[in-house]
Amino acid sequence: MITVAHRAGNGVGSLREALDAGVDLVEADVHRYRGRLEIRHRKWLGPRYLWDRGEPVRRRRDVEIPLLADLLAVTGEMDADRLMLDLKGVHPNLAPTVAAALRAAVPRAPVWICTQHWWMFSRFTDPEVRVVLSAGSRRGLRRLRATLRSGRPAAGVSVRRDLLTPAVVAELHRSVRTVLTWPVDTPEALDDARRLGVSGVISKNLPLLRTITPGAMGG
Repeated sequence: MITVAHRAGNGVGSLREALDAGVDLVEADVHRYRGRLEIRHRKWLGPRYLWDRGEPVRRRRDVEIPLLADLLAVTGEMDADRLMLDLKGVHPNLAPTVAAALRAAVPRAPVWICTQHWWMFSRFTDPEVRVVLSAGSRRGLRRLRATLRSGRPAAGVSVRRDLLTPAVVAELHRSVRTVLTWPVDTPEALDDARRLGVSGVISKNLPLLRTITPGAMGG
């Protein structure tokens, strides 16, 4: 089973820890803000504050925010194929800026790109990029199924676990090799993911991911 360390790429230290743990992919959330490619899950509240669900509001100056360049400096081309960049927000220059950064820093690395805003994928023209179509709602899943039936190519899909059934997973597998699901943060959730028949899990629980036999990555 493919293992994806959810949000572990949002810090340089946690990125190194996840890579050393042997997970298949390390997910990082990428935002474009004032020309920078920031790695964070927190959202801006005005120009001075950051917020995330379940966390207190933080001042920007109190939070260390790595840049995409910092992550690529850690991975180099050797481990860049273990990155899955989740593009956040709808900034029109986010996708082309990420594409340019990858082309400059790791031009031959097959980096995985994930987003629920699929129009962004048109900006990734390099054949090395592996596209993952993401769906986090029932409407998004309906759109995903229709898109795959139309023959749109993708390296994989990522779907919220409570939207899936074994039949839906089997249908998705007929179109793509890699079907990922989230959240899978407990042993019970992992058992459910196995019941569903997915090929990979996305989890914030690194010790749990260490218990899983690594899977074969598909392009």
